[in-house]
Amino acid sequence: MKYLMAIDAGTGSVRAVIFDIDGNQISVAQQEWMHIEENGIPNSMTFDTSKNWDITKKCIRESIQKANINADDILALSASSMREGIVLYDKDGKELWAVANVDARASDEVTFLKEKFNGVEEAFYKHSGQTFALGALPRILWLKNNRPEIYRNVASISMIGDWILAKLSGFIATDPSNGGTTGIFSLKERSWVADMAREVDLKDDIFPPVLEVGTVIGEVTKEASMETGLSTQTKVVMGGGDVQLGSAGLGVVKEGQVAILGGSFWQQVVNIKSTVEPPHDMGIRVNPHVIKGISQAEGITFFSGLVMRWFRDAFCDMEKLEAKERGVDTYTVLEEKASKVPVGSYGIMPIFSDSMKYGKWYHASPSFINLSIDATRCNRASMFRSLQENASIVSAINLKKIQAFAEVKIEEIVFAGGASKGVLWSQILADVTGCRIKIPKVTEATALGTAMSAGVGAGVYDSIVDASSKLVVWEKEYIPNRLNFDKYNAIAKKWSDIYEAQLDLVDRGLTHSMWKAPGL
Repeated sequence: MKYLMAIDAGTGSVRAVIFDIDGNQISVAQQEWMHIEENGIPNSMTFDTSKNWDITKKCIRESIQKANINADDILALSASSMREGIVLYDKDGKELWAVANVDARASDEVTFLKEKFNGVEEAFYKHSGQTFALGALPRILWLKNNRPEIYRNVASISMIGDWILAKLSGFIATDPSNGGTTGIFSLKERSWVADMAREVDLKDDIFPPVLEVGTVIGEVTKEASMETGLSTQTKVVMGGGDVQLGSAGLGVVKEGQVAILGGSFWQQVVNIKSTVEPPHDMGIRVNPHVIKGISQAEGITFFSGLVMRWFRDAFCDMEKLEAKERGVDTYTVLEEKASKVPVGSYGIMPIFSDSMKYGKWYHASPSFINLSIDATRCNRASMFRSLQENASIVSAINLKKIQAFAEVKIEEIVFAGGASKGVLWSQILADVTGCRIKIPKVTEATALGTAMSAGVGAGVYDSIVDASSKLVVWEKEYIPNRLNFDKYNAIAKKWSDIYEAQLDLVDRGLTHSMWKAPGL
């Protein structure tokens, strides 16, 4: 039997997953990692390449050991990653500086770019589908202003998944789906636009080759083989952004198809033609897909999975103990209790992520509204359910914005990622959106999509579309409850009004924003 490896570098963790060539998951090794705020640098999120490479190597070794296979039988590997996170290198390919996806240190630089280069953000967005909120240009400008000795030595840039592939193969490159999130990119041409960097007085010669997903980069080097236990015969294949590869792993590879990926962040994506220009109000993000000729209109719900992890770790020690005694996941215990809570969670309104407002994006202060001192109604179960409902409501609002922009009708949604393991959460999503929800057998779609990329490079599949048609298998389907749908529509309207009031508190300086795009 031959195998494929997927390495997924997410916001909260990295994992190495081994599949056989029929798409069956054989083993997985995962470890959480943290991104540290630099002393004296507010809103920074540094990506520690040294420590995180050690974690990645450990996961690769563990996945091979757990699979109990010969590493020579791994035909190829590929990588996906949190998008927007960037790594900068010197002329010898040594890492100089790296940040994770929601690093927001470059607020002053965003303001500077908007003021000195009037209209440049709008012009760049028209081509790239990206604003400065999460883009690379303000961060690189921050480096130029604050770490000039590092900036002078910058010779190349890549995304974090690309960095893993470079560590394994010795070759730095990127793909459209990941590189496109820098904002220094063309949706239509699927390539760098170096003129954008030149126009704002930054280096324009640091952009590596752009390879389509599934392209062979090289083979595992001897050094990387010794570090990871991988074979030097294993092909290293270009991967992509976690959302786009996750979409492929869900079978969302054709125009008009829709997916929600429920991970640390929740992404709502709708496939559109790559020739469609992004909306003029810059309200929705648009990214290149891993399929040529297709882009994805995307909504993002911030921190949904991370908020759940925080809630579990901060408040649910009793559920953790119960889960350990029963040999089940803590979230399973919480869902069982939350399923007894009625629709609307007794009026509890979580205030975490706002709906997508890409052109001017910031969040209110994290809070729960409408708590009561009645312990039978306001408790861990009802608060947990309210978080599930809220992530679904914000996702539904984002999808409505995409429908208006892309002029598509959404009746079916593919749901995957860690959140889709929750039976209650999946039904809530169906009830909130009013759409049929389909759950794939392999819910960790990003890893499967990444394995598809490896398989294309190894010649196992003709293309990503071919791999998707062969490997995606459906496990469950949830039909919306129309009565609950009407109730959630009313709740969503009330939540939106409450959230606007909470934003006003931030605007008045009375509370602190959970996250604010640079320059706001």
